[in-house]
Amino acid sequence: MQQRRMLPTLAATALATGLLGGLAQAQTSAPFPSKTIRFVVPYPPGGPTDLMARMLQPELQKRLGVTVIVDNKGGAGGNLGSGEVAKQAPADGHTLLLAASGPMAVNPSLYKSMTFNPLTDLAPVVQISAFPLVLEVHPSLGVKNMAEFLALAKTGKPPLSFASAGNGTPQHLAGELFNTVAGTQLGHIPYRGAGPALNDLIGGQVNLMFDIVGSSLPHIQAGKLIPLAVTSRERAKVLPNVPTMAEAGIAGYQITGWHGIAVRAGTPQAAIDKLNSTVNAIFKEADFRTKWEAIGTPVVAGTAADFGALIKTDAQRLGKLVQDAGVTLD
Repeated sequence: MQQRRMLPTLAATALATGLLGGLAQAQTSAPFPSKTIRFVVPYPPGGPTDLMARMLQPELQKRLGVTVIVDNKGGAGGNLGSGEVAKQAPADGHTLLLAASGPMAVNPSLYKSMTFNPLTDLAPVVQISAFPLVLEVHPSLGVKNMAEFLALAKTGKPPLSFASAGNGTPQHLAGELFNTVAGTQLGHIPYRGAGPALNDLIGGQVNLMFDIVGSSLPHIQAGKLIPLAVTSRERAKVLPNVPTMAEAGIAGYQITGWHGIAVRAGTPQAAIDKLNSTVNAIFKEADFRTKWEAIGTPVVAGTAADFGALIKTDAQRLGKLVQDAGVTLD
């Protein structure tokens, strides 16, 4: 009798297990994406990183068929927003990180402790930029070329300071490297993002900045900022008359940054592949390529593996630069 009473219970349990298993399988096999995508930018609005996300947002939304929301989470040189995606976001591909070279490759060598490891806690999706910086000054300095700038900077009267998007950002590292190579003692003023830093430079609150070409281009064209040199090996297409550092007399100086898209580690490969192919398709559109190149960066794209290799390589290369330049946090 006891065995007979157990049969209905066992049958009910088996039925429930089967239903739950079927539901779990249905959820696992659900097409990606299946809900709103949050695109986290680890810097405040108005900077170059934010600009790239907002250029991609409508294209991603159109091709993926879901709402894409740009969410700015600035602070700690990009660590706050990047760490949130790495440690708190669901690993399902619905939270994207606009991954910058600062928090991804520089900060691990610059900060004594970080809440996340970019190499293990984040999964690369695709690289989207490779950009030079431009050394630009406020017109009130009264210099128009590198020779005049160096003559002024080396006197130390008045002491000159450069703005950056924060500690460990490419703008910061570029300034510190310049001090080392050029023998200057430019002070560093970190901001919570490139946008606020650029605004204060335009307003004359700071003297100079090493900024991404694209974000400063309109202000250079308007005569609000004076470009002295770009930090890449070759001249920027959008600033053909501005020399490279080597051409301007700063031999041995070269630094570039990059951006990409990453997700939390453990995200299904199918979601990563879908995101990668979508971004590559966006960059194949001629009109979008033209708009993208106009902000000062070539189209990059490529595979997730390509981007992952870049992160690892630059973590070593830029980490060594941090040590060699003696960069420390303020």
